[in-house]
Amino acid sequence: MNLSNKAIRYFHRTKPRSAVIGPLIPKGISAASPLSNGAPAQPGEYSWRRWVEPWYLAYALLGATVAGVVPILLPLTVSRAHGATEVGLVMATVSLGGLTAPLWGRLADRHRLHRWLLAGGLAVTAAGLAAFPFTTGPVIWLGLALLQGIGAAAAATVANLFVVEVHPQIEWDARIGWLQTFYGGGQVAGLFLAGALGQAHLRLGLLMAAALAALALLPGWVSTQTPSWLLPTRPVLLHPARHGEWAICSPQRLFHHLTWQAVHQLGTSLRSPFGLFLIAWLLSFGGAAAIFCLYPVLMEHLYGVPPGLSSLAFGVAAALGLALYSPAGRWSDRSSPAGVLRIALAVRLLAFLGLLILGFTRYGGRGYLALLAFLFVVLAWSLLSVSGTALTAELSPVGEGEGMGLFNAATAVAGVIGAAVGGWIAGRWGYGPALGLAVLGVGCGLILALGIQPVTPAQRVQKRQ
Repeated sequence: MNLSNKAIRYFHRTKPRSAVIGPLIPKGISAASPLSNGAPAQPGEYSWRRWVEPWYLAYALLGATVAGVVPILLPLTVSRAHGATEVGLVMATVSLGGLTAPLWGRLADRHRLHRWLLAGGLAVTAAGLAAFPFTTGPVIWLGLALLQGIGAAAAATVANLFVVEVHPQIEWDARIGWLQTFYGGGQVAGLFLAGALGQAHLRLGLLMAAALAALALLPGWVSTQTPSWLLPTRPVLLHPARHGEWAICSPQRLFHHLTWQAVHQLGTSLRSPFGLFLIAWLLSFGGAAAIFCLYPVLMEHLYGVPPGLSSLAFGVAAALGLALYSPAGRWSDRSSPAGVLRIALAVRLLAFLGLLILGFTRYGGRGYLALLAFLFVVLAWSLLSVSGTALTAELSPVGEGEGMGLFNAATAVAGVIGAAVGGWIAGRWGYGPALGLAVLGVGCGLILALGIQPVTPAQRVQKRQ
């Protein structure tokens, strides 16, 4: 299945599945495409303005905050008062908030609290960020980090519901694509903002991040309405997450969350090829999370790269990664998602090995080489996101929706464990061994991925029917 062109499957238990075909990041739809009301398309009717709504700005600001500023300034702030262990724990606690998505999803479905969850989540995130620079107590920091994660999760969980419960199915692909574009663009802007503030203005940077989250309340509240219609069953959205992997609490990651049905069928999933894939994903993602949670501190202490430069380089890498999602979808369709997954893990393993070797050298220009190696770590994520989503759809024995819930839960758990263990190793033995953990996790994931059998074209056709 080509995920860059065929990203949504929506089905009811009482009738056959139907598929919507459309671009993942829309560049306009052909005039020959059918309109939701059956009328002929008019010139310019499918421009980007048709698909973008004012509340998208709220998620752009949320992306700038939790996916851009937080991954840089939180580790730097904690490292100024404590060690790498506390940095890892704080970042793991932020990711832990993503595991509350099932609660917010159920509240939205049962009590129609969409607007209140969006506004409340943004307010809680802003409060957690505003208070963070005024304390140095580890326990208080953990509480504030949890508030940030919970708030971001509450706001992100309802994002796609404002699309699928309001607009016709034929429009979902384009609208969700643009929503992801806004969130990913906000993430890049947040990384550049963190780079501009650098090491000298940590308190100001966190207060600005809080202000951005609070500002997002305006478009989020004014331009949204809680949908009055509840879908008979939640649609299956197979868009890969088009943003950096460190953004656990993002709209695309939290739409499909873990359900009791998936938990009850966990044994079936783990005994299938899908279980092998989930274990490979858990190990490789957890290994990388050990480095992402420490990134600005690791670059500064191990390679002598100042935080401003490392953050700007991170932003450039994230921006370049946005351009790789569509080609990754085509490669996945032409060869196989399993093959693309193996290539991406191999690239990431080589990049982490390069970083590990550079950590033990005294070469004067190793900082720039480290940034170059990290560029490939980030770029590999575009291939991993696309191929991982495709493999979930192809291999899940419990249905695509339940499979995506398990996939997203494995991602969140791996982020929490990787950050906590990576920080502990760095605090006890140094940043070099933390890189060793990344190499070990990605290497083990690659070895397991070699055992994933690709799905043949005939099997794909059979699964779609």
